[in-house]
Formats: sequence, structure tokens, C-alpha cells
Amino acid sequence: MANSTDHVPSLGEAVTLYLGKLTSKDRDVSQPEVYRFARWYGWENSFSTLAGPAIASYAEALNVSDIDYEKKLAIVRAFLAYAKKIGWSQTSLSTHLKTKKGKTAPTVAGGRNIQKAVTLTQQRFDELAAELEKLKKKSRELVVEIQRAAADKDFRENAPLHAAKEERGHVEGRVKELEQALKAATIIQEKKEPALKSVIGDSIIVGDLATGEECRYMIVDPREVNPTKGKISLASPLGKALLGRSDGETVEVTAPAGKLRYQIKRIER
Repeated sequence: MANSTDHVPSLGEAVTLYLGKLTSKDRDVSQPEVYRFARWYGWENSFSTLAGPAIASYAEALNVSDIDYEKKLAIVRAFLAYAKKIGWSQTSLSTHLKTKKGKTAPTVAGGRNIQKAVTLTQQRFDELAAELEKLKKKSRELVVEIQRAAADKDFRENAPLHAAKEERGHVEGRVKELEQALKAATIIQEKKEPALKSVIGDSIIVGDLATGEECRYMIVDPREVNPTKGKISLASPLGKALLGRSDGETVEVTAPAGKLRYQIKRIER
């Protein structure tokens, strides 16, 4: 029987508990990607707030041209499957983490992938640039910490050294990811004219025709997705349905729970 717990942890707590159950070898392999997933959704957010659409959005945010694409999906699936087993989730969230089919990145001589274009709002570009500078500073501080810890010659029991190296590897991975994204970024120009047809970067207020509930979504590039702020991928089912629409239109979206119908109340730019 699956274990359960009365306390549903935050995503960050869940990650820490999960990694603590793994062998040292498996932990080293899994930690970078599980950390990335937790950072993407929100380290402090309760695990109970995770839902199918958010999981699907994470899959869309991954770069399909990455040689470790399938491996990264498998790592997060294993984490989500453990969460179901332990009782943090009542549903099988891992089933929403599906591989993108029929998508391959163009290549050039030597097998190098051409950097995929990234479309960002100016606000998000500035946020990522600030995060990059902060992480570069953190990396320099970790180099000093590693040098200090390395002064202890007993490397087998040198936990501070191993921890510092592990953290720097995680930081450097994110630095590389941010540098690539910013280099390939195209900034969405602010539009002054009234909204006609919805485009990437617009905020769209919709009404659920079944419940009457109103929701606000912003259509963004997959790299900019943030479900806690209503930012949805232009490649997601809902994002595709809302693109190119006008005020008053009704859209239908096929979701795991069935068909959902929304009416566009207004588009803001």
C-alpha cells in the first residue's frame, strides 16, 4: 500500500525528501533536473497546487533538441510517480509529462544545433538578465568556497567540498541556459493600439462557460511559462486556442478532464 502523510510539503521540501531516498549515484544524476523543475514551478509552492496543465507546460518548456531530453523527462516522471506513491498527490501527475513528437531541431555542419529563437516580454528579459548576473556572482563565490574547502585534504569525508561543487554545477548549468536564451531572445515591442487579434505577450481575460469563473492568461514563449502567474505557453492547447482571437469569441479546448469552453472577455496589451 502506498505511504501517505498528513502534511503536503512545498515543492522544495518534496524535492529534498525525494533526493534523500535515492542512492548517492542516482541522486547525483537526478538532482539537477529535479531542482530545475522545482525552480520552474516555484520552490515554495505547495505540492498540492501542482496540476496536469502545469506539468504539460513544463514538458513544452524543455528544449526538444537537447540530447538529454528524454532522460530529463524520465527523471521528473520518476519524482512525480514517487509523489503519488507517498501520498503527496492523489493523481498520477507523471502521465501529463509527455514527449513532444515529430519535432527535431535543424542542424548545421558538425552536428551543432541552431539556437532556437526565443520571444520574451521586456519585463521577462530584464528578469532573466538580472538572474544571470546574480548567478554569475554566486558562481564566483562558490569558486572561493570550493578552494577553501579543498584545503582539507581528506576528500572522502569533505562534505562542504562536495556540496559546493554540486551547487556550482547546478548554478553553471542555469547560467549557460540563461545565456543561450538571452542571446536568442526577441523582445516583444509594446503596442499602443487597441487589441484586435490576440498575439503572444497579450493578457487575455476569459470566462469559463461551465462555471462562470473568470481567469487571466498571458500567452508567452514556452521558456517564459509560469503557471502561478497565469503565463501559458503559445504551444499549449489553451495557448493555441487563444492565439489570433478577438473579444467576445468562444474557444473550445480539449483537456484531460474533457472539453472546456471559454469566452474571451477582453484582450489587454
